[in-house]
Amino acid sequence: MKVKVLSRSKERYTRSTKDDIHPVAVNVDPKLHPFEAPREYQRALNATKLERAFAKPFVGALDGHKDGVFCMAKHPHRLSWMLSGACDGEVKLWDLATQECIHSAELHQGFVQGLCTTPSGRHFISVGQDKTIRIARLDDEHIAAPAAEKEEAIELVSKTFFTGVDHHRRQDLFATSGPVVDLWSTARSEPVTSFSWGADTVTTVKFNPVEVNVLATAADDRNIALYDARAATPIRKLVMAMRTNALCWNPMEAFNFTVANEDHNLYTFDMRKLKTALNVHKDHVSAVLDVDYSPTGREFVTGSYDRTVRIFEYNRGRSREVYHTKRMQRIFAVKFSSDAKYVLSGSDEMSIRLWKAKASEHIGPKSARFMAAEKYDASLKERFKHHPEVKRIARHRRTPKDVYSAKRVKLTMESAAKTRAENAIKHKSVKTAARPSERKKHIVEEVE
Repeated sequence: MKVKVLSRSKERYTRSTKDDIHPVAVNVDPKLHPFEAPREYQRALNATKLERAFAKPFVGALDGHKDGVFCMAKHPHRLSWMLSGACDGEVKLWDLATQECIHSAELHQGFVQGLCTTPSGRHFISVGQDKTIRIARLDDEHIAAPAAEKEEAIELVSKTFFTGVDHHRRQDLFATSGPVVDLWSTARSEPVTSFSWGADTVTTVKFNPVEVNVLATAADDRNIALYDARAATPIRKLVMAMRTNALCWNPMEAFNFTVANEDHNLYTFDMRKLKTALNVHKDHVSAVLDVDYSPTGREFVTGSYDRTVRIFEYNRGRSREVYHTKRMQRIFAVKFSSDAKYVLSGSDEMSIRLWKAKASEHIGPKSARFMAAEKYDASLKERFKHHPEVKRIARHRRTPKDVYSAKRVKLTMESAAKTRAENAIKHKSVKTAARPSERKKHIVEEVE
């Protein structure tokens, strides 16, 4: 005679400690759970609501500048070090962990137009409207030294003013923008090479972080030009309908870069095919003044004249986050932190603000149970993100009244322009009728 007996291991249903939850045996057979989808939809809805309820993006403000913050630069090796340059010529070094200024120097008379660090992180370079380039030390020994014993910054004097600076990722070369684009070496007092293509002022210059010898510039005459540091001639030029204020390369995709334009939009281009934009990023209601990519290459942050900071996904046309405060004024500079967890914005009212890249993210240590719950909520939100109610709550953001009003006016104007274009197409012959592409209509021409 055989007797069948249920047998259970004590370890499978007993808690290891009193803080653990009780193990529960679950049968995942879908036939036994007919209401699984409605239950998970409600959980996804609750998780989305809680995400918006706990969205507190503002971390802190770095005060100390006596004039508007005009430019910023990250340290290549120190995660918490950030440089900022003000409109009164002062450059400050900040420790983001303590939110304190650890070094300050008056390097220019007038605006600090650009800042960058050397690849080693031992020096930084600043340029100003006073036609000077300053190369200063940025190591622990120099920072800790008393003010009387600190080494003076190396000064290079030019015949023309500067509007921006960027350093080569590997070689001892840095580029400055102004009436022309100059390539400099720290060992020489004169430019190594000069580039010019057009008759107007070049406003920004950026080296490609992957194809390190390629640099891109934007000028006041609405052109975006590409140069090769190894050659004496430029590669190609793109003429836009309106002026480009800032430019940033994608650190993970060697050929792609994003430009911030005066027409309130941002455009992502592939340098191999400039006749059409890869994407048009909209949401700002005034000129976009700065843009910076996350180290992951999946997102970028923008600062605008409309006093808002927005975060875009690299392949999306609309922003996923918008940050603003009552006191924050025109935003001249924005940066992603080197760990992609924080965003910094420098504005006209002498303050640098530190924000979380994900507004509802928990700062501090997380337990295993918290991380598991966070992962489960994220998977639920991803599964139900296209449901109308979940989508509406996840996308909703409060904006200042003037931004909201300007956006409504802008939508009305765009709708009217679209109607006029449709009417013009209807009254034309079939052969000549063509709808303008959003990715092409802002481009005037490409010159090679």
